[in-house]
Amino acid sequence: MNLEEYFARTGYKGSLEKQDLETLTDIFQHHIRAVPFENLSIHCGEKITLELEHVYNKIVRRKRGGWCMENNQLLGWVLKCLGYDASFLGAYVFNPHQNAYASIMTHLLVKVVIDGKAYIVDGGFGVSYQMWQPMELMSGKDQPQAPGVFRFTEKNAIWYLEKMRRKQYIPNQNFSNSDLLEKKECRKVYMFSLEPRTVEDFRFQCTYLQTSPDSLFTKKSICTLQTTDGFRALIGWTLTETTYNYKENMDLVEFVTLEDEEVEKTLKEKFNITLDKKLVPINVKGVYTI
Repeated sequence: MNLEEYFARTGYKGSLEKQDLETLTDIFQHHIRAVPFENLSIHCGEKITLELEHVYNKIVRRKRGGWCMENNQLLGWVLKCLGYDASFLGAYVFNPHQNAYASIMTHLLVKVVIDGKAYIVDGGFGVSYQMWQPMELMSGKDQPQAPGVFRFTEKNAIWYLEKMRRKQYIPNQNFSNSDLLEKKECRKVYMFSLEPRTVEDFRFQCTYLQTSPDSLFTKKSICTLQTTDGFRALIGWTLTETTYNYKENMDLVEFVTLEDEEVEKTLKEKFNITLDKKLVPINVKGVYTI
């Protein structure tokens, strides 16, 4: 494991001299545009493990992506190696279909402190809820970014993240009522406390999420990647490409349904992913939004 190999993977060629917000943002943006958020291992007969060496080998050497416990663990390791004050937190993800936060802590976050200010760095959420810049840990402050306006609010030592999106233009009206489309303009994302966590705190969740029939990740094969002007997502056989703010206060959302034989080609061309084993796409309706 070495930083040079990681930066070759993400394409970052900037300075590593300063542990400042500008450098952190640049490193972070290179990560989310090179490393997909994906759970494809579950749907091609591979086990997801949390050992850092396995995560590094999967993402850096095999040029795969991963979910939050992989992406953010690797990102945290990189930042610590560079001298940043980085630590892990755990979050409970909001389920819009149940209108409630999850009862178990399944989302791993990175907290970074720079010059006494705390920031949340989350490279493992994907789709339209993927932040593009570290977010200052400040309650009630709107933090506009390319994907939309993010905001933290704090109540009784619990922090809540929500996101306000723009209007959406969907050229293919066959998808205008798709369950993959977020219907609300303001959406809760997750809640968390500032209690420090370790990767060990996520062992059970890692197994549960890839084996339980109740898990989102067993119901959907997901691969998403941020681009310079939006993001793309392959969920089951549906490819979505979103362009942020293509017109004033309007996002362009384009849908295409793929045939079986197009899936692996699309993974290679759109996400730079080549799988070792055969993928079995799945998309159980009604349990995922972008």
